[in-house]
Amino acid sequence: MSNDNYWEDEDDNQDLGYQGEDDGIKNLRKAKRANEKYIKELEAQLGTYIAKDYERTVNEVLKSKGVNTKAARLILNDLDEVNEETVNNWLLTNGDLIGFQPKEEQQTNNDADIQALKKQDNATHAASAPSFSDDIELKLANATTEEEVLSILNGL
Repeated sequence: MSNDNYWEDEDDNQDLGYQGEDDGIKNLRKAKRANEKYIKELEAQLGTYIAKDYERTVNEVLKSKGVNTKAARLILNDLDEVNEETVNNWLLTNGDLIGFQPKEEQQTNNDADIQALKKQDNATHAASAPSFSDDIELKLANATTEEEVLSILNGL
């Protein structure tokens, strides 16, 4: 059987003037490699910025709690996601490792505030609240123009 009808790709490309890949494909491959290199560089920079942000967040929380900031290395090794909440949770769970004692939550209402609230409650307890109709009557009585009366009535 003869191979007269079967063309080889190389022969076909040579007949049309192509030598392997044309310049367009070579340029595309070159651009792709350059983009991949650029992406790797950007990912490395992003990783650096994320690490610095995590470190800054941990240091700020530790300073606000009065803890030595050298403990940040230990916390950063334990946490995958770092934000104020995760650092606080880590301190509550593992704070004894670094000598951290959580402070008792201070009572927000002291005795003076409670007394002031009781006085205010007593003063307003006996007072009567104006009814809706009394409020409208007062507005209508004080209206001086037809537009004011209409706006009051439209507001109902």
